[in-house]
Formats: sequence, structure tokens, C-alpha cells
Amino acid sequence: MCGRYANSASTANLYGLFGVDEVVDDDLEPSWNIAPTDPVRAVLQRPPREAADDAAAVRQLRTLRWGLVPSWSKDAKGGARMINARRETVVEKPAFRKAAAARRCLLPADGYYEWRTTDEGKVPYFLHAPDDAMLAFAGLYELWRDPEKADDDPARWLWTCTVITQQATDTLGEIHDRCPVLVPSELRDAWLDCTAGDAAVASELLAAMPVPQLEPRIVSTAVNSVRNDGPELVAPAAAPAAEPVQLEMRF
Repeated sequence: MCGRYANSASTANLYGLFGVDEVVDDDLEPSWNIAPTDPVRAVLQRPPREAADDAAAVRQLRTLRWGLVPSWSKDAKGGARMINARRETVVEKPAFRKAAAARRCLLPADGYYEWRTTDEGKVPYFLHAPDDAMLAFAGLYELWRDPEKADDDPARWLWTCTVITQQATDTLGEIHDRCPVLVPSELRDAWLDCTAGDAAVASELLAAMPVPQLEPRIVSTAVNSVRNDGPELVAPAAAPAAEPVQLEMRF
């Protein structure tokens, strides 16, 4: 599962890192404690704003709400339950199948949090790239039309997203049994290209994703509260007496 993550990158940084052509929506403040239903930055490909629907897609940086709301939902209340989509069933589940075919995205992240259960309580870890490079979660996005808003209301469309997760192959089994699917730089173009409109393409791409290698570090329990935010949340914290300070982990 991925239920909390960090993204401190500015729009300018994301623009360069992901080869963005068009920035949509206002800047978001950096956050080291992104939680379900929060606004998040996403990279996706769609026709430019104000262009015809059949115009060539460009790479956009947009702000979405974390927690996917399927287009056929009667309301938007269930989004918080769909922050993750399982890799094993993502092309089969009605809530995700169409998005897997036609609306794939990347969700930039510094890293994400998981909690390990110990005799002393739950210990938070921050999982990140060994060189602290920006990660790209494999994601899906969806558009939901709010029937209570007028046709000319710019807020009539709700844009939401989900993070695809997979079984973690952590040899120690120390932290959590699920982890986000990470899209390496060489597969990002293919992941964002939804011109085929075929969910089988998503399945093939997910199967081709290499096993990610991340480093975990114990961080402060301040991250437990969504009210807390700031770079101090990802800083190393003292380990409990029964916890190893160094933990080698491979997903």
C-alpha cells in the first residue's frame, strides 16, 4: 500500500525532469506529508487546452486529487478508498480498467512512508532512491462530471488519480507487503502514451517494470499526523532500541 508520500519538487523542476510541454493549474506548495484526497502533481498526456479533442497530445503537468473517482460514480465520496490500484487486477476491475487503457499518468515523489509493526509500536520509515533521485509512481487518472454543477462551471470536472501498487519482494519482510510500482525513465514515454487505448498495453508495460531498489530510513513519528508537514519529516530519526538503524531492503 502507498498511503502517504512526499513531493518537494517545484513546477520548474518537474517541468525539466519529465519533459513537460504545458503546465495546467496553479503551483502546489511542496509537501512532505501528502495524504489521501490531497491535491497532487501528475504528469500525463492530453490534447492542449483549448484545442480540438483530436489534436495531438502534449505532455502536461496537472494538479489532481489523490483518490480515484470512476466516471460512472454517483458521487465523489468513494475516492478516498481508491488511492491505490493493485497491479494484479488493475486491468480487470471496472473502477480502473478504462483508465489503464486510456488515462495513465506519472506521480512524482521524493519517496513514500510505511509503518513497521514492532513490540514497541509502529515505526515509520521513509523509502527513497539511494541517490535521492525523484521517483515516478505508475498512476491512473480519471475525470468525473459533477451533475450538480452547471455546464459553464469550470469546477464541473473533478480530476482524480490512483497509485498502482504491487507485491513487495522485500527479502526481510520487515516493513510492508505492498509497494508502489515505479516507472524508470526509459519506460516513462511508453507509460504515458495511451494512443492505443488498450488495457493490454498497460499489462505489458507493468510486466516490463524492473524490480525497484529503495533505501528505507526510520523517521520521526511526527509523520503519523497529517497536520504535520515540512522537510524534517523525512530526516533520519533515532531508532528504537529493538530496531536496527541500518536496514537493507530490496523491493
